[in-house]
Amino acid sequence: MSAHESDVHTISPEMPAMFDGMKLAAVATVLYIIVRCLNLKSPTAPPDLIYQDTAVNRFLLKSCSQLTKEYIPPLLWGKSGHLQTALYGKLGRVSSPHPSGIRKYLPMQDGATATFDLFEPLGDHRTGDDITMVICPGIGNHSEKHYIRTFVDYAQKDGYRCAVLNHLGALPNIELTSPRMFTYGCTWEFASMVGYIKRAYPNTQLIVVGFSLGGNIVCKFLGENKANQERVLCCVSVCQGYSALRAQETFLQWDQFRRFYNFLMADNMKKIILSHRHSLFGGHSLKMIDADLSRLYTATSLMQIDDNIMRKFHGHRSLKEYYEKESCVHYIHNVNVPLLLVNSADDPLVHDSLLTIPRTLAAKKPNVIFALTLHGGHLGFFEGAVLFPQPLTWMDKVIVGYANAICQWEKQKPPCHIA
Repeated sequence: MSAHESDVHTISPEMPAMFDGMKLAAVATVLYIIVRCLNLKSPTAPPDLIYQDTAVNRFLLKSCSQLTKEYIPPLLWGKSGHLQTALYGKLGRVSSPHPSGIRKYLPMQDGATATFDLFEPLGDHRTGDDITMVICPGIGNHSEKHYIRTFVDYAQKDGYRCAVLNHLGALPNIELTSPRMFTYGCTWEFASMVGYIKRAYPNTQLIVVGFSLGGNIVCKFLGENKANQERVLCCVSVCQGYSALRAQETFLQWDQFRRFYNFLMADNMKKIILSHRHSLFGGHSLKMIDADLSRLYTATSLMQIDDNIMRKFHGHRSLKEYYEKESCVHYIHNVNVPLLLVNSADDPLVHDSLLTIPRTLAAKKPNVIFALTLHGGHLGFFEGAVLFPQPLTWMDKVIVGYANAICQWEKQKPPCHIA
């Protein structure tokens, strides 16, 4: 046998087994990471509910089964709050419908022009009454977003008229008519839309719905003035944070990648502001415009944008004052109509510490139900068997289900409904 042939046979017979072991270890590591990231071992459960034991709450929970049944997200990815949030953020919804509405323009006292889209019901309401849902979308959102279109189509088919606010400056094809755009808690445009609906439909009753930032706005609106609750049957808020001042500290943390989400939302706000730069900064001196735009370009968080740009629209002297004045936490205790507050425990944008606000409120006030799901992310709440989500989400169903229960209670409630 030659020396060369001898060298060939010196490879240890244990080497292939070692390589197989490394492959198995690598596969096991990847599977472990997938299981951890996708949260596959997390159980499914009904929402955790905090409420007072009153006759109306017992009726609502019995009638709105989504609040007491298990919420089951898609098996392979639905238990990850990040993937739920990402799918909502990127796609909005699957197979989104295209409801047909009419755009309304409302001139404001300061020269701004509020817009909202009005969608008539596609059938009679089950109670035979005229009911309008007044809807406030999330940050920088409007009636053309997929999750709004999906919800509106579903509500229309159940007999609801829907009015959807388009946040001031959010629609890319609508120019601003004053140097102001939407902010975290300004209720002026929403109040203008509600006023229009009340005048145009004197017999209608209102269901108030707010998503994320919109939840803050609608709860603040109802709590600002008792008259704002007239003709309001109930309010539903989904995935809001309740206090911007408390939330700002959590948004600078890397826990649950909130700092990264903060950067993404700040980038989106930059684009909206820059698209309206001439309307927003046209009346300023060139030196001031350059300074404002320079600070905007270098901003990497919502707090920097709020401090340098947003708070100035309403003359707030500091970021702290802006967040204090525009958060619903200081007004929500004045809301006396039935109020459903919905959050998800795995929402990467809303820190658990913020949820002491709705927990405390629901424990103190008999009109409030706080529902906390294990899964759902931020405005995700997708449902489905294994991989593909259904077009309608748990969120869509629970809002309409709760609204139906409220309408039914109002229609047939006993003369005295004391707990």
